[in-house]
Amino acid sequence: MQEKPYFCPNCRSNRVKFSVITSYSQFFMKDALSGAIQEFQEPDAIQEAEPTIQCQVCSFIGNELRFIKQAEREPRMNTTTTTMY
Repeated sequence: MQEKPYFCPNCRSNRVKFSVITSYSQFFMKDALSGAIQEFQEPDAIQEAEPTIQCQVCSFIGNELRFIKQAEREPRMNTTTTTMY
């Protein structure tokens, strides 16, 4: 994953709450007649070219580059706020 800001291209309100989605492959063997599991191995992570990201506000799922490009199109400006009462 890249150290760049994200911005959800769907809801266009989330810049901080995301999940990375990973896929796993797990080998197992079953008995042909009974269906009982005979052998079960530990899961192996499937390497992907680019991470899949999910917005935790609207549940939109897309590749990491979509979130990065949206943040580049609409950058967050650092502004100072002064409170006056």
